[in-house]
Amino acid sequence: MSVQTEISLTPTQVRPAQKWQQLALGLLCMASISSPQYVWTLLTKPLLERLDVTLPVLQVTFSLLIVFQTFLSPLQGKLIDRYGAQRLIGLGTLLTGFSWIGAAVSHSLWMLYLMYGVVGGIGTGIVYIGIIGQVVRWFPHQRGFAAGMVAAGYGMGAIVTTLPISTSLAHHGLTATLATFGVGFTVVGGLASRGLREAPVVKATADVNLPRQRNYSSSQMLKQPLFWLLFFMMACMSTSGLMVTSQLASFATDIGVGQALIFGMAALPLAMSLDRLTNGLTRPLFGWVSDRIGRENTMFVAFILEACAMTLWLTFRQDPLLFILLSGVVFLGWGEIFSLFPATLTDTFGQQHATSNYGWLYLSQGVGSILGGPLAALLYQASHGWVPVFSLAIGLDVLTALLAITVLKPWRKRFIAHS
Repeated sequence: MSVQTEISLTPTQVRPAQKWQQLALGLLCMASISSPQYVWTLLTKPLLERLDVTLPVLQVTFSLLIVFQTFLSPLQGKLIDRYGAQRLIGLGTLLTGFSWIGAAVSHSLWMLYLMYGVVGGIGTGIVYIGIIGQVVRWFPHQRGFAAGMVAAGYGMGAIVTTLPISTSLAHHGLTATLATFGVGFTVVGGLASRGLREAPVVKATADVNLPRQRNYSSSQMLKQPLFWLLFFMMACMSTSGLMVTSQLASFATDIGVGQALIFGMAALPLAMSLDRLTNGLTRPLFGWVSDRIGRENTMFVAFILEACAMTLWLTFRQDPLLFILLSGVVFLGWGEIFSLFPATLTDTFGQQHATSNYGWLYLSQGVGSILGGPLAALLYQASHGWVPVFSLAIGLDVLTALLAITVLKPWRKRFIAHS
């Protein structure tokens, strides 16, 4: 039996209908904040025309969004644990919608930075950290699946809005589109957040052989070397995945398959569509698997899968069909980090401070966001080829997979037994 399924619950502690309702509301909240990140590319052209700036200067807006989403996560998690999920997540959805409304009337670059980048990043970060913290409490025996489902809501939520936003930009312009959808995000996310409730306290039954698990506060957790192993592993996987996925368009162009027609569609947009699907699917899928075979075993399988897919992707890069299919497998082996790591963290350090604790671990995603794209670009510029880029990414995948099965698994088992 895996470590995370060894503690049972009393029958009255979890009401099935209510926990599934909380999962659905979490999905809605996540979907309401996904567009600022995933639909940004549709906004760049009209924003360039409005502000009359260069693309690199405009892209600082997106960097600010990611930085404020990830690097404030410890503070955001602490506030949520102190003041309650409903209140703070509601505020986060309000800030996210308001960031688009503010961007709609922004006619200077600095105002856009403030509204879309800073306010939007703070809002999306609060909701993301808060919802993950909520569902791992509500689903103590299915933490991997639950965290994966809401993470998929964030990864795939923009699928619903991409076409309507694109159509609105073409017919109604930038200002009306940002204002309309900003109000929509506020309404959907705000209403969903009103239904959020605190999860019941999980207690061990009398016949459980293991002692009750200790709940570590963030300050206590940060003193544990085991946490920093988890942080290092997630940072490695985040960097590895973003090294390759951030360079997808450049990679396709350089190898000459980007515009090749497959099933009547250009290979690059077809690959990107498949990638978005598998990146969402992998989160609940591998989360569900980890609930059954163990977190570390699942990490090993998923991370090795990505390493193998990247190897084959590089080897058969001249084949447009394989380029599309293998890019989907790469994303299938990468996106699950957003379900496996939060579930593992809560299994290890307890659920009482799950939100604030995950806020600290989520900083590793910020590290990967900063390192991944620039590191790949520098390696490519220095070597004039993709082999060094893929080799480093594959090496990070293999290293993290081996750490999961040989170091993390026995260490975490001993740690929980002594807690």
